[in-house]
Amino acid sequence: MSVPDYMQCAEDHQTLLVVVQPIGIVPEESFFRIYKRISAVSQVNVRDSQRVLYIRYRHHYPPENNEWGDFQTHRKVVGLITITDCSSAKDWPQTFEKFHLQKEMYGSTLYDSRLFVFGLQGEIAEQPRTDVAFYPSYDECETVEKRIEDFIESLFIVLESKRLDRATDKSGDKIPLLCVPFEKKDFVGLDTDSRHYKKRCQGRMRKHVGDLCLQAGMLQDSLVHYHMAVELLRSVNDFLWLGAALEGLCSASVIYHYPGGTGGKVGSRRAQGGSFSAEAGNRHRPGALTSNGINADTSAEIGRAKNCLSPEDIIDKYKEAISYYGKYKNAGVIELEACVKAVRVLAIQKRSMEASEFLQNAVYINLRQLSEEEKIQRYSILSELYERIGFHRKSAFFKRIAAMQCAAPSIPEPGWRACYKLLLETLPGYSLSLDPKDFSKGTHRGWAAVQMRLLHELVYASRRMGNPALCVRHLSFLLQTMLDFLSDQEKKDVTQSLESYTAKCPGTMEFITLPDGLKLPPVPFTKLPIVRSVKLLNLPTSLRPHKMKSLLGQNVSTKSPFIYSPIIAHSRGEERNKKIDFQWVQGDVCEVQLMVYNPMPFELRVENMGLLTTGVEFESLPAALSLPAESGLYPVTLVGVPQTTGQITVNGYHTSVFGVFSDCLLDNLPGVKTSGCTVEVIPALPRLQISTSLPRSAHILQPSSGDEISTNVSVQLYNGETQQLIIKLENIGTEPLEKLEVTAKTVNTKEKLYGDFLSWKLEDTLSQFPLKPGKIATFTVNIKVKLDFSCQENLLQDLSDDGISVSGLPLSSPFRQVVKPRVETKPINPQESSKVGDFSHVKTLEAILNFKYSGGPGHVEGYYRNLSLGLHVEVEPSVFFTRVSTLPATSTRQCHLLLDVFNSTEHELTISARNNEDLILHAGECQRMAIQVDKFNFESFPESPTDGTQFANAKQLEEERQQAKGLEINSKLDICWKIPSLKREGEASVEGVLNQLVLEHLQLAPLQWDILVDGKLCDCDIVVDCKVGDPIPLEVKLTNWSKHSVGPFALTVTPYQDYQNGVHNYELQDAITFVGSNTFYINSVKPTKDSVYFGALLFLYTGDFYLNIKFHEDNSSRELPLSWFCLPSVHIRAMEPMVQTKL
Repeated sequence: MSVPDYMQCAEDHQTLLVVVQPIGIVPEESFFRIYKRISAVSQVNVRDSQRVLYIRYRHHYPPENNEWGDFQTHRKVVGLITITDCSSAKDWPQTFEKFHLQKEMYGSTLYDSRLFVFGLQGEIAEQPRTDVAFYPSYDECETVEKRIEDFIESLFIVLESKRLDRATDKSGDKIPLLCVPFEKKDFVGLDTDSRHYKKRCQGRMRKHVGDLCLQAGMLQDSLVHYHMAVELLRSVNDFLWLGAALEGLCSASVIYHYPGGTGGKVGSRRAQGGSFSAEAGNRHRPGALTSNGINADTSAEIGRAKNCLSPEDIIDKYKEAISYYGKYKNAGVIELEACVKAVRVLAIQKRSMEASEFLQNAVYINLRQLSEEEKIQRYSILSELYERIGFHRKSAFFKRIAAMQCAAPSIPEPGWRACYKLLLETLPGYSLSLDPKDFSKGTHRGWAAVQMRLLHELVYASRRMGNPALCVRHLSFLLQTMLDFLSDQEKKDVTQSLESYTAKCPGTMEFITLPDGLKLPPVPFTKLPIVRSVKLLNLPTSLRPHKMKSLLGQNVSTKSPFIYSPIIAHSRGEERNKKIDFQWVQGDVCEVQLMVYNPMPFELRVENMGLLTTGVEFESLPAALSLPAESGLYPVTLVGVPQTTGQITVNGYHTSVFGVFSDCLLDNLPGVKTSGCTVEVIPALPRLQISTSLPRSAHILQPSSGDEISTNVSVQLYNGETQQLIIKLENIGTEPLEKLEVTAKTVNTKEKLYGDFLSWKLEDTLSQFPLKPGKIATFTVNIKVKLDFSCQENLLQDLSDDGISVSGLPLSSPFRQVVKPRVETKPINPQESSKVGDFSHVKTLEAILNFKYSGGPGHVEGYYRNLSLGLHVEVEPSVFFTRVSTLPATSTRQCHLLLDVFNSTEHELTISARNNEDLILHAGECQRMAIQVDKFNFESFPESPTDGTQFANAKQLEEERQQAKGLEINSKLDICWKIPSLKREGEASVEGVLNQLVLEHLQLAPLQWDILVDGKLCDCDIVVDCKVGDPIPLEVKLTNWSKHSVGPFALTVTPYQDYQNGVHNYELQDAITFVGSNTFYINSVKPTKDSVYFGALLFLYTGDFYLNIKFHEDNSSRELPLSWFCLPSVHIRAMEPMVQTKL
């Protein structure tokens, strides 16, 4: 016996072997269709008996194995079924002859045979025959199963007769010696009459009868016969047959203990194929438990239980039997099959370690030279058995050997497909799967070196199969999952191989379906490069959308009446992890930053890298990058444009590396940090770009609010100068610009500004709106720098160092002195000179112009954008007012303002005031200019905190009042400067120069006194002419502009003459007389009211006369300041009356 049956199991000992074979040319599909129907009849209940016959069908069985039929009867072919095609009657004799030739092959052991003829019709087919069945076609053969059952019953009859014949003890007959093939030559010449020989014959026959009883469904009798055979054969040391008797005893015991079978799928199929009741295990045993109770013949059950081996004894007897088989070289197949049967029993008993010992023994059993197909079968069965006992890695080991055997060099046509299929089956044993997701979490399972070897073999088998897509998929899997275990050289080799394969067949993200239906999932390269963090970036500051604030406020939640709820806070926290608190805009380029690094020992080129998104139509703009070898964390920015509005979720990214296209999802990336991947896309907004007439500034403004400035410009101006800034507003977006608001804010300055630093008229610009895409509008801003013009302490110190006394000048002295610039302190570089000025008094002003604009669909939804322009102004000093004072004028309502003006520039400068001549100042020169000004009425400004509630205290109020006074004075002075050489001009302000004393001198008295002579108002140098001898009316009018009532007052009018030499003559009683009293009495005058008093003068002589009006010192006048009683001077010229000539 040379061909082992690796599918053998213990319950096969109770089966009858039937061979089903074709005769002539029979289509393979048709044959196996009939064979399947025949093999379905695997067990038959014997008529008029409780016994069941089990049949084992084979479509191929070596005749040499049939020679071992006496040793174990289940190896004997007892039935033959042949299938043939015969379409004509003339072919029938030849077909029938072939049937007889086929029977002769197994003739010595056959109990019965059948011939199934398909396609033959006519007289021959109508003849009734028991051994031949005719069918018109393979589709019209409904009685096949019935004929098989009849055939099996005929086998049972023969089997039962043989059993009865062998079991009957005929004392007079000589018992034949049953032999195996290799024993026949050894028994030639033995003494057949010896006691030893007879026991041998009896023992072997007992064992044979036990086999027949087991096949005939008599389990009790078989156990008895096996026990007797064991005793007889043990006594004569017939080890080979003793082993067979022990194996028979084990098989019968296994059938008793495990009625479901031990053959795995085969056994379970047999159990399902029959019609068993709940007591299927006792289906054929007399005296067994039935649904009606216990059979009356209980002695049989007791005897069976006594003769049956326990589960532990079964294994011991198998070990003993196998040890006896091992003594015979020619019994290797029997020994191997016994090991396989024992392993199947141990697998059911879950005794894996003992089963592995049997399998290890089976591995080392030497058989004849096996063919490659037999080797594949042997290793495959060993793998299956190791799998059944839970030795998965050992199972994979033998499965891999079987796979390699399929492609052995000795095979003319290697079976690479079978090799590949077997290699796939080994993957679970080595903790491998073809799904890369199984390797993305947790620690690595299995031996990486073995796994890499297996993956390389899969790649090689795929290549030999001519399937480059499979090569790419397995190489990608190897590179992705085993990257940490590959050496630098192996990484280079694998990537080179991968690039050579992808040149023919690029790697995709499609599933690959194998012929057997297995689907290979795609392998995205999530480690090439490795991504550590994903961050959705906000739009640039100038493009970020802002929501217009509603009346209710933006932080009001309408979902809950509670101010705080921990449940709500928790849910919001989870939402924050997913959704980001900024927005993207439809049609604008949006960015996602990935922090990646290259784990490869060489430069990694990543092509076609872009974003994977859901929720909104998104146009991804792929990027290509090159990462240096084993780089650290490297920022990569991926961009795209959302085409619609709504919620967009960034699910991952796609790459093309080594010719493999990968879709890498963030959910499958372990250890990736992200602050959220969902963002809202709002409707499209216009995009505004600004350009100016000023150069860009190197100074970048950093506002305290943290906003970024998109553009910075700078300008250099002299103090008091005004310049226009022309801004071009260009709509570079796709939506019309409909709304624009402009605001300004001064930042980062401690200097005090006077007047409006920045001013504009927005109406001219808005008249050009809506601004269509690509169009430009202009916007003009006036930059006016007006800082403090007062001389600062450090400048005075510089002037003093030059020997010039400025602050010590007396007010009454005339001053005109040229101050020459100090040559030694001037910088040589003219640019540096213009930058720092003569005395390094360059000051800086910074402001931000904010453009708030909107339009298009985004404007409808209430969104807008901000664009900021930074303005850096360097202010150089122009002129300084080093000293200011006042002198009274001839009019009580005017005074002279004296200003010492210093030219701090390097150029000649002219300065002028209203109604004054231009004053020329050379560089570094200081001159005094006198300006006659009308006094001012400051009573309209607030005097107490109650009138100015916007001020925090009285000090701030006073500062504001003083500033307002200075502003009004400056507006009347209109002081301007010009630098002709530079064609630059500006204004000079005295707002920060005037002190309290000067302001008091410039203020009109609250009591306004008006003197009218002959109806003419007297003031300044006005001379009133009158005639001698005519009474001249004199009118005194008092207007009270104070806030309180004043009076009563008494004042006396005294005339005098001025001789212009310092002598005044008051003795004018003979020259002037008063009509009435020369003393005026004025009653109390309420605020804003006036009072007029009349008198008259009579001049007796001609001449120039003056009136001196003095107040009486009483309580009313003493309480008021003296400055309130400044009356204008009165100059009257008395002339001779004109004589009228009579005609």
